[in-house]
Amino acid sequence: MTTDPISDMLLTIRNGLKARLVQVVTPASNLKAEIARVMKASGYIQEAITTETFPKQLVITLKYNDKAVPAITGLQRQSKPGLRKFVSVTEIPAVLDGMGLAVLSTSKGVMSGVEAKKAKVGGELICTVW
Repeated sequence: MTTDPISDMLLTIRNGLKARLVQVVTPASNLKAEIARVMKASGYIQEAITTETFPKQLVITLKYNDKAVPAITGLQRQSKPGLRKFVSVTEIPAVLDGMGLAVLSTSKGVMSGVEAKKAKVGGELICTVW
């Protein structure tokens, strides 16, 4: 277990995709739920539900295209606890020339890079998904 819960969540998703699992479970937090919401809105996962039982768990239903090809081919943590990575509006990366997803934590909440550009806000670059 690392001291970075977001990295743990991304690693759980990556391992679940490699094992062709339908769902993965990770300890829940508001930030993880928001990251999963952005990933769902962008079409990278099917569903993310937080359980009501104690301890709360985040159940993520993974998405596969035809022939069991994962919708997510790569995940990368950008901002780490030891080295935070903040970007302005002009520095928000276009992951795979716009084919991927950049997840940012802004003053207006967690949002994708495209939404952040539209809202004209920068923030902490949490991770990239493609």
